[in-house]
Amino acid sequence: MSTPPETLYARTDAALGTFSVRPLDPFADAELLHGWVTHPKAAFWMMQDATLPDVEREYMRIAAAEHHHAFIGLHEGRPAFLMESYDPSEVELVGLYESRPGDVGMHFLVAPTDSPVSGFTRAVITTVMSCLFADPATQRVVVEPDVRNTAVHALNEAVGFVADGPVRKPEKEALLSFCTRAQFEAATI
Repeated sequence: MSTPPETLYARTDAALGTFSVRPLDPFADAELLHGWVTHPKAAFWMMQDATLPDVEREYMRIAAAEHHHAFIGLHEGRPAFLMESYDPSEVELVGLYESRPGDVGMHFLVAPTDSPVSGFTRAVITTVMSCLFADPATQRVVVEPDVRNTAVHALNEAVGFVADGPVRKPEKEALLSFCTRAQFEAATI
């Protein structure tokens, strides 16, 4: 019998229950991730045409990377979201903004569902941010969603992000936004 992956972080949402984060296994989680990243609701993830081997390769690349990490988020013990953290001075945003010590980049993707639960995505982003700020070295979270992704801009704002302006990345025009620990705490308390 295999041991379940270790839980790296957990929090309880008063309305929705327990959310937790565990390391992503590029092989064991590839099929699950493939269904998530190729779903029409994940268009901004830019993997719509990815094959299962493409997903395995991408997450093997991340698993091997020094400055980029991927995690599976669980809700009540079941996989429910994907979380990535990265060092924006080393990947994703190199040369596109003035990085500071303690900056952590973040991506998240909520699993597609046929029965959405009110407040679920906000609980997920709150969990992701709480997890990142659980590390005392994290001073500011940096995101760079597509400028057209207005739904995620609203979620980001709800947890304390402040937009800095658009930046041109090779794959998209992104809305660079920042959230300090104090901004996150003020928005979520």
